[in-house]
Amino acid sequence: MQKEPMLKATFERLFRELEQLKNEERGKIAKVIDEARALGDLKENAEYHAAKERQGLMEARITEVGDLVSRAHVIDPSGLAHRRISFGSTVRLVEITTDEKMIYTIVGSQESDPEKGLISIRSPLAKLLLGKEEGDEIVAHLPIGKKEYSIEEVFYQEIVIF
Repeated sequence: MQKEPMLKATFERLFRELEQLKNEERGKIAKVIDEARALGDLKENAEYHAAKERQGLMEARITEVGDLVSRAHVIDPSGLAHRRISFGSTVRLVEITTDEKMIYTIVGSQESDPEKGLISIRSPLAKLLLGKEEGDEIVAHLPIGKKEYSIEEVFYQEIVIF
């Protein structure tokens, strides 16, 4: 069972969602199914079929979130040194040939949002960066070709996800 690294805020959000699905939504859907069942013939009962479909989707979400919560490895990146790139590190990269600068923060897959500069620790770029430090260079093989980056800075800044 592979642990899922995440921030405490993400774990708490997932745990609340799981509790709400189990303790509130299950009961609501069961009531809707009972009401639809009371309407008669189940073969042509659209309300019943829609409620059963909602129930199936909700149970799948409960399974998914329950799995994530059970495998959660909550990490507080503020206590890490960040001399070398690790979970929670913010990294300033410079593309060597174009001098283009970019900043990424390495987070768990549940927090990942590349448009906001938050990349999953499981992403190919993060895997190349982990363990590196300022001044190191990496070569990334991307769909658009090979890119070479220099690590200009590694630091920690508080991560606000929600």
